Amino acid sequence: MIRRNRVAIAVAGGLAAVLALVMWTSDTTVLRGTNVAQTEQVGAAAQGDYGDVQEPLAPPTSEEAVAEDEAADDPAAGAPEGQAAPAPSGPRITLVGKSVPKMGDVVQDGDGRTLYRFDKDTAKPAAKSNCEDQCAVTWPPLLSNGNTPALQGVDPALVSTVERADGSEQVTLDGWPLYTYAKDEAPGQWKGQGVGGTWFVVQPDGKRNVECLPPGVTAPAA
Repeated sequence: MIRRNRVAIAVAGGLAAVLALVMWTSDTTVLRGTNVAQTEQVGAAAQGDYGDVQEPLAPPTSEEAVAEDEAADDPAAGAPEGQAAPAPSGPRITLVGKSVPKMGDVVQDGDGRTLYRFDKDTAKPAAKSNCEDQCAVTWPPLLSNGNTPALQGVDPALVSTVERADGSEQVTLDGWPLYTYAKDEAPGQWKGQGVGGTWFVVQPDGKRNVECLPPGVTAPAA
């Protein structure tokens, strides 16, 4: 009787051990499945945030590097096709039409320098400067510097520019190219009035100012 009880107890113990083993194995399988699913979800989320892994970009070739450097140095090189690059600009000049004692109506620049016109230039049908080389040293042309002049007392419809032989743009008034005079040492002077019978102070309408002519110089026909 005692022996049978011992056998029964042993059998029951074995069954309990087998059942515990089965339950442990099942839990482990479930846990592994959960971990695998979670790992796949994390991987999918990471791929969704950052996208597919891309190969690193190859360094530019020597030709590409040179082209990039040239584009950085030259604004025109980087301009879209069909679009002009911004023109370089310098100090903006000013035309001031005013009346001064003795001389009457004149045009000065923003620094008060008197402006002149040259009878050997042409205004119509097309503006043209004929003052080059040493002439342009004595009579510096008034250049636009790539900007539209600021105007005071001058009709904007009369103001334009003409291209000089060196490619620069000279300001014109009613078609006449404008100049300063190197021997005018201070603002407001007009030492160039009547020089050679061809140089005259210009009026705001572009015509010659024939007031206060030096001795020996007669007023030309209008």
